[in-house]
Amino acid sequence: MHASCLLLTLISTLAAAAPQNIPYKENTTPPSANSSRPPVNSLANNLAVVQSLFLAPKAVDRITMIPQDSDFVFDFLNPPPNSSATAGLGGSAVGADRVSFPPLVGTNAAMTVGFLGPCGFNTPHTHPRSAELNILIEGRMSTQFVLENGARTVSNTLILLQMTTFPLGSLHTEFNPDCERATFVASFASEDAGVQQEAQAFFGLDPSVVEAAVGNGFTFEGKEIARFRSLIPKNIAHGVEACLKKCNIAPDPSN
Repeated sequence: MHASCLLLTLISTLAAAAPQNIPYKENTTPPSANSSRPPVNSLANNLAVVQSLFLAPKAVDRITMIPQDSDFVFDFLNPPPNSSATAGLGGSAVGADRVSFPPLVGTNAAMTVGFLGPCGFNTPHTHPRSAELNILIEGRMSTQFVLENGARTVSNTLILLQMTTFPLGSLHTEFNPDCERATFVASFASEDAGVQQEAQAFFGLDPSVVEAAVGNGFTFEGKEIARFRSLIPKNIAHGVEACLKKCNIAPDPSN
């Protein structure tokens, strides 16, 4: 029963956060990359290089295999194509992993920078292969995580240069409660930490499984499953109705 209630709360929260025609507000997206920024990270997404780095017999050999110093630099304001970046109405996140930034091979480390616009909501998700250290470098940010069944929900509001941790595999989320941009830096103890947005994954299951998971007394028709899927916003989303009102963020009146 407790799990079903939590799930229904998550469904209703995401549905409330889902208006798809809300325009971007000022400071929603990351600062624009300056055209004068020097080119870096030319080996990004080069799978042959990544594979060769994996096979290098020694760490020093990996340095030799990356001859340009500038290839040891990752630019979060001008990330390479096909990098692990996500963007939605509430902001964006840019990730450096061993594919988008090959020098990470052998380091057991990766990093993401998140730009949360006004009321930006990094929807509930997990990282299956790493804990996360998350430090706020701009604005204010509310966080929550739940480690596992039976654990309490840990909630905090971070201010400038405060850090929190999300244990490996924990369900967690970040939310900007203000009308100015918030920016965070997240580090991982894996070159491939992985990410799974929970609501999107849940409604990707067979309708019969979804219906069984929420318990008796709450049933779905197949068309309702499709409707819920369509209501789940693209990450990073707008969230929490009170914040949307405070920041004058409203659905397109023509919708």
